[in-house]
Amino acid sequence: MNPAGAPGASCRVRVPATTANIGPGFDCLGLALDLWNEVRFSLEGEGIVVTVEGPDPAGLPRDGRNLVAQAFLRLCEEAGRPAPAGLRIHCDIRVPMSSGLGSSSTAIVAGLLGANTLIGRPFDREQLLELAADMEGHPDNVAAALLGGLTIVVQRQDTLLTKKILVPEVHVALAVPDLPFSTSAARADLPTEVSMADAVFNLQRTPLVVEALRTGDYELLSQVMDDRLHQASRLKRIPGGRTAWLAALNAGAAAVAVSGSGPSLIAFVSLATDASRIARVMAEAFAAEGVTAIPLGLAASAAGATVSG
Repeated sequence: MNPAGAPGASCRVRVPATTANIGPGFDCLGLALDLWNEVRFSLEGEGIVVTVEGPDPAGLPRDGRNLVAQAFLRLCEEAGRPAPAGLRIHCDIRVPMSSGLGSSSTAIVAGLLGANTLIGRPFDREQLLELAADMEGHPDNVAAALLGGLTIVVQRQDTLLTKKILVPEVHVALAVPDLPFSTSAARADLPTEVSMADAVFNLQRTPLVVEALRTGDYELLSQVMDDRLHQASRLKRIPGGRTAWLAALNAGAAAVAVSGSGPSLIAFVSLATDASRIARVMAEAFAAEGVTAIPLGLAASAAGATVSG
């Protein structure tokens, strides 16, 4: 049986880029950004065929091994439905891959939402989030991608608790260095134990990061973005990262953080006009260290992933 019950059924899913951790909020804070991947699904032909438009430095699989297709098939399995006889997936990629901007989350969320739509929406957003977090291995990026805005997510026994915070207009500068980077390797480098002092240091600052973004208080944000759990380790893996970080602060950024596990850096700015300028400053600082980086000036997105016919 075709999972949608109708060959030729189709839908389009848009999923935003995300930045996770936001300084001290390790594995619990995520922010959706106004940069989108779009995936179109149609039930036709035979087998699974994936096409890709946009940057594809990793040589993405064009069949069922593709992460979007894996998520689609995972949802069919969870719903007790057979895999489709024929599935066409077209990915329009705008979010740089392996960059710390949630590219794998966009793929997982798109695949789950596409399948859920085509089989009659058996799962709600909470259940989709659980599936997405299980596939991703951590919930912060997928929560922000699904819900949009600034998202707080915590694990409680076998469920996830989430809270979406509406934030005023937030503008960020990003530098996306062209470096080979593995999220799993970056996570493997982190310590398995931390001191009580370091844990308290991050706990004290995380709620103030949320409050600063919620109220648009960039002076407060400049004082509370410090972290003692993950960023020092990750900066060591980013050639030119410290130089670009300091360049952003010297150019007027309120605060700078490693985006996700890196290698991108994200700087928070109080004026929209500063975003592109400071992004260029960071890219130039990377270039001075021999690293090519793409500058991006973006806004936060209040909207999460969307589905249309």
